[in-house]
Amino acid sequence: MHMKKTNELKKLSLTELTKSLHEKRLSVRQFRFDITGSKVKNIKDGANMRKEVARILTEINKRHAN
Repeated sequence: MHMKKTNELKKLSLTELTKSLHEKRLSVRQFRFDITGSKVKNIKDGANMRKEVARILTEINKRHAN
Protein backbone atom coordinates (compact mmCIF):
# COMPACT_ATOMS: atom_id res chain seq x y z
CA MET A 1 0.00 0.00 0.00
CA HIS A 2 1.26 3.36 -0.99
CA MET A 3 0.88 6.20 1.48
CA LYS A 4 0.54 9.63 -0.02
CA LYS A 5 2.45 12.51 1.45
CA THR A 6 0.66 15.69 2.42
CA ASN A 7 2.18 17.64 -0.46
CA GLU A 8 0.96 14.98 -2.91
CA LEU A 9 -2.56 15.39 -1.54
CA LYS A 10 -2.41 19.15 -2.08
CA LYS A 11 -1.92 18.58 -5.80
CA LEU A 12 -5.13 16.54 -6.16
CA SER A 13 -8.49 18.06 -7.02
CA LEU A 14 -11.41 17.89 -4.62
CA THR A 15 -13.12 15.15 -6.64
CA GLU A 16 -9.91 13.10 -6.66
CA LEU A 17 -9.64 13.55 -2.90
CA THR A 18 -13.19 12.38 -2.28
CA LYS A 19 -12.66 9.39 -4.58
CA SER A 20 -9.45 8.52 -2.74
CA LEU A 21 -11.22 8.94 0.60
CA HIS A 22 -13.95 6.53 -0.47
CA GLU A 23 -11.38 3.94 -1.61
CA LYS A 24 -9.38 4.23 1.62
CA ARG A 25 -12.50 3.87 3.77
CA LEU A 26 -13.44 0.72 1.86
CA SER A 27 -9.95 -0.68 2.37
CA VAL A 28 -10.12 0.06 6.12
CA ARG A 29 -13.47 -1.71 6.26
CA GLN A 30 -12.08 -4.72 4.39
CA PHE A 31 -9.06 -4.73 6.69
CA ARG A 32 -11.35 -5.01 9.73
CA PHE A 33 -13.12 -8.01 8.22
CA ASP A 34 -9.81 -9.63 7.33
CA ILE A 35 -8.54 -9.13 10.90
CA THR A 36 -11.46 -11.07 12.33
CA GLY A 37 -10.85 -13.86 9.83
CA SER A 38 -7.12 -13.93 10.69
CA LYS A 39 -6.15 -13.20 7.08
CA VAL A 40 -3.96 -10.20 7.90
CA LYS A 41 -0.33 -10.63 8.86
CA ASN A 42 0.71 -6.98 9.26
CA ILE A 43 -1.39 -5.21 11.88
CA LYS A 44 0.29 -1.85 11.25
CA ASP A 45 -1.41 -1.60 7.86
CA GLY A 46 -4.68 -0.76 9.60
CA ALA A 47 -3.17 2.16 11.48
CA ASN A 48 -1.49 3.41 8.32
CA MET A 49 -4.77 3.28 6.40
CA ARG A 50 -6.59 5.21 9.14
CA LYS A 51 -3.84 7.84 9.12
CA GLU A 52 -4.19 8.18 5.36
CA VAL A 53 -7.94 8.72 5.76
CA ALA A 54 -7.20 11.41 8.36
CA ARG A 55 -4.73 13.13 6.01
CA ILE A 56 -7.29 13.21 3.21
CA LEU A 57 -10.01 14.54 5.52
CA THR A 58 -7.65 17.23 6.80
CA GLU A 59 -6.91 18.39 3.27
CA ILE A 60 -10.61 18.43 2.35
CA ASN A 61 -11.44 20.42 5.50
CA LYS A 62 -8.65 22.91 4.76
CA ARG A 63 -10.13 23.55 1.33
CA HIS A 64 -13.63 24.06 2.72
CA ALA A 65 -12.32 26.54 5.29
CA ASN A 66 -10.76 28.75 2.58
